[in-house]
Amino acid sequence: MSFDSLGLNPILVSAVSRAGYTTPTSVQAAAIPAALSGSDLMVSAATGSGKTAAFMLPALQRLAEPAAVRSIGPRAVILCPTRELAQQVAKAAITYSRTMKRIAVVTVVGGMPYPAQLKLLRQPVDVLVATPGRLLDYISSGRIDFSRTEMLVLDEADRMLDMGFMEDIEKIIAALPESRQTLMFSATFGGEVGRLAQSMLRAPQRIELANQTDRHADIEQRVHWADDTAHKNRLLDHLLKGHDVTQAIVFAATKRDAEWLSETLADKGFAAASLHGDMPQAKRNRTLTGLRRGDIKILVATDVAARGIDVPNISHVINYGMPMKPEDYVHRIGRTGRAGRAGLAITLAIPAERFKIRAIERFTTQQIPASVIEGLEPRFKPEQRSGNRPHGDRPQRSISDRPRSFGDRNRSKDAPRSREEGSSPARNFIDPGRFEESARRFSERPAAATAPAANRKPAGATAGAKNRPLFNGERHFDARPRSESGNFTDRPARGELRTSAPARSRPR
Repeated sequence: MSFDSLGLNPILVSAVSRAGYTTPTSVQAAAIPAALSGSDLMVSAATGSGKTAAFMLPALQRLAEPAAVRSIGPRAVILCPTRELAQQVAKAAITYSRTMKRIAVVTVVGGMPYPAQLKLLRQPVDVLVATPGRLLDYISSGRIDFSRTEMLVLDEADRMLDMGFMEDIEKIIAALPESRQTLMFSATFGGEVGRLAQSMLRAPQRIELANQTDRHADIEQRVHWADDTAHKNRLLDHLLKGHDVTQAIVFAATKRDAEWLSETLADKGFAAASLHGDMPQAKRNRTLTGLRRGDIKILVATDVAARGIDVPNISHVINYGMPMKPEDYVHRIGRTGRAGRAGLAITLAIPAERFKIRAIERFTTQQIPASVIEGLEPRFKPEQRSGNRPHGDRPQRSISDRPRSFGDRNRSKDAPRSREEGSSPARNFIDPGRFEESARRFSERPAAATAPAANRKPAGATAGAKNRPLFNGERHFDARPRSESGNFTDRPARGELRTSAPARSRPR
């Protein structure tokens, strides 16, 4: 199959051929004709499968026709989760539209100055590639006119929802014409992604090309167990020094880890750099340019920053820090093995992370084999796994092997079962004669109803308090001199001296 057979304009076919592509991928062969028919689409496709061209080529073909509404607003709006992916999509739009006349492509992302973007938006725009947050800023300020928007594309919709853009996307959709065509690309359409698709798509065609197992058939996966962080560092150093490493992306769990690890690798002589969300956009652009040129051999990145990185020479992906979710693992290893090339994904895991490995295996329905480097063997021995079950075969016990009750666990076969058999001696009860004297003294005390209140002795009273009255009738604890009104709160007026007691002098 060739691009000519997909119904594309010959001008676009020529542009694709100049870019070096002659045969469409499976997602392109399925999605391009469906998109050209004008239907809404739900496409489940992996990263590196050519999905950018699957929606960009139909969008450009639509733009080759005159617009139905005269305006300067965008005709095609493409939403991406990250700045890097948005820039990659915009670059593809420019590449495929070089043979077309006057196709204006504008990128609106965070980290770029507002005045420069506003200047571009005041001019006619054909393709607008944006991240949800920054685009919503311009919508709220009334800076964008969507009256002639004909197509909306959500690229990596699942990732945008994971990043918390659900509310922003709903507001953006509300600002667009209802007559638009909508294309949604996502790794999965379960949960929130499926509910969003139902609310925004009209009778969509669903294209699901492969499951999680088939998507990374060209990527070899391994796990190296490390006893601790020092052991993990030695493993990473050994792997990166391998002759088969063309370029590698090392994933760190946090921005701080990415900075520290890139500096550590640079001190060891590696051409390494970091990429994370707190970096200024200009520095991020320089880092990605150096990676594509080959000046940077090792990129240490976080999950969000690495989204959209499309560098064909990435031979290795190394998970130095474990991903938070199994879905993130799938997106990580998709940075290698691009466009049918072979790739290697290696995970460095400590014993406490073995449950995350099992969760990834269940999600991908693939077992990740453990690998050992001679001289760097771990002391930790993971449980043996066999069969086709990713989590391993758990040994089963028969009912007869299990203890019948808690008391049966340590009971020997010949132990007596009852007291008559002599299982335990009879208890020796306390002799009640020891308490006869105390009981006699207690019985001789007068009853509470016959003894006068003044003669009662409270428990705990001392000998010196024997003749001290407890209640009214004599001077006692509440017998302070009262005022005529009987209130304790009557005090001398301010300025009057007390005469009832001499004034105390302050200690010097």
